[in-house]
Amino acid sequence: MNPEPYINLDRVIHEKGRLFIMSLLAAAPELSFTELRDTLAMTDGNLTTHIRTLQEAGYVAVTKSYQNNRSHTSCALTPAGRKAFADHINALEAIVRQNKPQ
Repeated sequence: MNPEPYINLDRVIHEKGRLFIMSLLAAAPELSFTELRDTLAMTDGNLTTHIRTLQEAGYVAVTKSYQNNRSHTSCALTPAGRKAFADHINALEAIVRQNKPQ
């Protein structure tokens, strides 16, 4: 067995909650905090913690604004985040190919 695909997994992305967030953001130009929270059925605190980790890694950009006198937070993948997510998916695919019964 080749250990390289396992080594190439991004530990920041691989955690289940962050993998879900990255997957959703990869499929949309941006999503609001509320959309992410409701889709993923996460608490505000849990989602905030995951977003902060992704933001610190440079994978997610967070934009805060006001709409109708209410704060609005949206998230989007950065170019580095898109590349990291693609690399992570490629590593997962390599693991599946390597372990798939013939």
